[in-house]
Amino acid sequence: MSKNNPKEKHLYYLTELKDYKVAGGYPDIRGWEVRDADKRVIGKVDNLLVNRNLDRVVYLDVDVDQTIIDARHDPYGTPADPEIKEFVNEDGQNHLIIPVGLVELKEDEKFVFTTHITHQTFAETKRIEKGAHLNRDYEKAVLSSYNRDKEPLEDSPHVQHRKEEEYADNSISNRWDDEHVVEDENYDREISKRRPDDLFYDREEFDGANYRKNS
Repeated sequence: MSKNNPKEKHLYYLTELKDYKVAGGYPDIRGWEVRDADKRVIGKVDNLLVNRNLDRVVYLDVDVDQTIIDARHDPYGTPADPEIKEFVNEDGQNHLIIPVGLVELKEDEKFVFTTHITHQTFAETKRIEKGAHLNRDYEKAVLSSYNRDKEPLEDSPHVQHRKEEEYADNSISNRWDDEHVVEDENYDREISKRRPDDLFYDREEFDGANYRKNS
């Protein structure tokens, strides 16, 4: 998860994309507090992570509260990448990602919260440095941590793939009319089909309905 390794990069921080902005009608939640299931503060939203091929926000990038770091829990699970020698949080790793489908907004009070992830779970999740390049192994490790009481990711019944015809011969702007949290001012290319890799984001954890919730 190096900051300088663009190989196979599929996620971009919103601040990296000069032609992108938060779409009209959606609040810019950067700077908002993030709270756990008990409404305990676990950090603040520092950035948003965008899948450019889907033109969607898929993660919140959270600058964690010092209480998460001070808890000093070992991260949950084992490393998916055999080259990772140690699966521990180190100094400087003070950010977490949260899929947009696992949070809700409290717009009147300007905070984001989860309904089932506790402070301890956040403290036991593998962290990253600010601005780190994310790979799929890290994404899976995070989802495994948040879903530890559920079935394994590969076999979980909530992994539902949308019908292929939903994506065929549609422009990016039309395909995600109901999920368009970011917009690219100059993106007018046509994409006939999605990459197979993007089926990863058909999980319920990435359903942005809660993220867009008005409350």
